[in-house]
Amino acid sequence: MSAEKPFAPSCERNQGPILEVLQRHLGDARRVLEIGSGTGQHAVHFAAAMPWLTWQCSDRAEFLPGISLWLEDAALPNTPPAIVLDVDGPWPRAAFDTVFTANSLHIMGWPQVEAFFAGVDAVLESRGLLVVYGPFNYGGEFTSESNRAFEQWLKDRDPASGIRDIEAVDALARSIGLRLIEDNAMPANNRCLVWRRGA
Repeated sequence: MSAEKPFAPSCERNQGPILEVLQRHLGDARRVLEIGSGTGQHAVHFAAAMPWLTWQCSDRAEFLPGISLWLEDAALPNTPPAIVLDVDGPWPRAAFDTVFTANSLHIMGWPQVEAFFAGVDAVLESRGLLVVYGPFNYGGEFTSESNRAFEQWLKDRDPASGIRDIEAVDALARSIGLRLIEDNAMPANNRCLVWRRGA
């Protein structure tokens, strides 16, 4: 089974630094919803390191078989089966104290980023956390030449995608009662942003 599992080298590289941020904030958390679980690598790494959490994977339907391979192989007690979730579609009716997503906002079009925050608004508890990992622009400027090149690659693939301005994303977060409490520099010119509701 292991040979068939989808594998993203970037997940292998960034999961350690992301885990440090999560462990700093999720000591009291119990239910995490991951949006865009991708291969499933992050989920099993984080759930194994934080066994007090229930880590709920989600993604579009075509990604669920690959995620399931990782979850079944790890056989962790705190990773229920992945659920289908497209940000434009219905969200779970459950409540979560944390929502996590990695490398997703720049893949979506801006209307989908807005839909993402509307969905977070619906599922996040009153003192909940939103943690977002990925590249961001500041003051409308790229933070590195590699991010500028990455933006071009994204646009060539899908003109609606692109590295988001932190100010625009933070405005969406503030509109649903979230306050940015941490902006962490991460490897490969990425950031790990942490918002808290009601802070």
